[in-house]
Amino acid sequence: MGLSLFSRKKRVANIIINDHSIRYLELKQTKPLVPSKWEERLLPNGIITNGKINEYETLLHILEECVEDWKLRKRNVRFLIPESFVIIRKVSIPAEVKEDELKGYLYLELGTSIHLPFDEPVFDAVVISKDKERQEVLIFAAQEEPVLEYRELLTDAKLTPIEAEISPLALYRLYHHLNDANKGENLLVVQFGLNDVNICIFENAIPFFMHHLPLEFDEEKWDKKLTRDGKYELKYVGEPSDLSFQLDDVYKEINRLMDFYRYSLHQGNKQVSKLLLAGDHLMLSQIEQDLERQFAVPQETISSFQNGPKDLPYTFNLALGLALKGVE
Repeated sequence: MGLSLFSRKKRVANIIINDHSIRYLELKQTKPLVPSKWEERLLPNGIITNGKINEYETLLHILEECVEDWKLRKRNVRFLIPESFVIIRKVSIPAEVKEDELKGYLYLELGTSIHLPFDEPVFDAVVISKDKERQEVLIFAAQEEPVLEYRELLTDAKLTPIEAEISPLALYRLYHHLNDANKGENLLVVQFGLNDVNICIFENAIPFFMHHLPLEFDEEKWDKKLTRDGKYELKYVGEPSDLSFQLDDVYKEINRLMDFYRYSLHQGNKQVSKLLLAGDHLMLSQIEQDLERQFAVPQETISSFQNGPKDLPYTFNLALGLALKGVE
């Protein structure tokens, strides 16, 4: 499952571009899970905002430098579609629509019986239930224009984009690889970034519901420094209470979505059974403690699994999950 838009061939690099950085990772082996290379380049503020590229030429120049420094020229790459451009929608269609006709049927119904918040989407779909008359289908859709813009960016940087995916699938793949996850659990994946939170609920290993929550990011409250080893690092220099208030609002939203899932979607018959915390927020350890105090749900992080990579920074877990797409 995923938005496999392009053909796949030979060795693949995995690149994640968000509002603040470009990250690259390659796998050496999967058992045990060992990455061979990983690199990061922080981006100046404002080049990308909530996934939207504002300064294409500047971003391209930086990416070209990364390609040169990391020796990636002409390599095949996978990339992630920003969560702000992705939705998951459940629809009901006639039972007689066959699996090999599913995407064609859905495409014809777009704008009539099936409505999405954008035109010309790229999408994938999976059947989750079926009876004699109807079948329930989950649609994973992304706005076409930004997907093509990211593909063009990678192509202009002398890379060959072959696959696009959404981040919840990459994280779940890594979670399943390390944990041999119980496919019957109702898993809440909370992905904390510096300027957004993505929340996704998995039922039977399928992303059933997703919610993207933008966060205010005040660049004056974050300090960027070059370390002795030539790496950039971010540090929060604003009032701690401001960040705490922001996180508290997120926790309230998580609680609201858990209640919505339990009572509105399932009339009290299902509830979240586990919470998986991920992301690249600099306060992730504090967020982990906060969530443990506020929610009476078993909780895990990728770094809590003993069979995970030992030296890889937690900020690369998403790229690691994307890399596993080529081997699992």
